[in-house]
Order: sequence, then structure tokens, then C-alpha cells
Amino acid sequence: MAAKGPSLHIEFKGLLSFLILHELSRERLFGDRLAERIGSRKGEKLTPGTIYPALKKLRRFKLVKFSRDGRRKVYSLTPEGKMELRKLYGLFGRYFRGLARKVRKA
Repeated sequence: MAAKGPSLHIEFKGLLSFLILHELSRERLFGDRLAERIGSRKGEKLTPGTIYPALKKLRRFKLVKFSRDGRRKVYSLTPEGKMELRKLYGLFGRYFRGLARKVRKA
């Protein structure tokens, strides 16, 4: 994750798929709106070359599907995607247990 200000030596790579699943658990979204939401979390703009390959990969794993709204695609979670996200929430809870208190103090 690129940060404005002091540079980080450790980046959170690989969280894009998780963030996509998380955002789609809240509501169905167009790809550009999804990119905007995730970009605002990361503090940087996501390009189509970042978001659409990730969505394609998630579709290939049957975690995400889309329907058409005119010419645009509206993405949503599949039942498999919902199960995957529940598992990921559990993993994150175990991996990062106790960190929330430390983050709030920082």
C-alpha cells in the first residue's frame, strides 16, 4: 500500500481480493465504483488494469458474479464468495488479534 508522507518498507500486497469481497458483501457494485471505494481505503486511485484482472480471477474461482445493467456489469458475491469471505474474516481475526487496541492507541 503506497502511503503519502513517510515511505513504508512493508506493503500490504495481496489484500485486493479480500477488499473486493468485503466491499461486495455490503452491496452490488459497478467495477468503477468498487475501484473508487477500495482506492479511497488505500489512499490511492486504482486503475482498470488493477481492479478488472482481480475481478476476473475472482469470477474464475466462482467467488464473484456479474449481471448486466445496460452495457455495464454489476458485480456481487456468489454463495461461495460469501463462504470464502467468512473464512477470511476468521483468519484475519486470528492473525491480527489484539492489534486493534494498538492501532487505536497509535
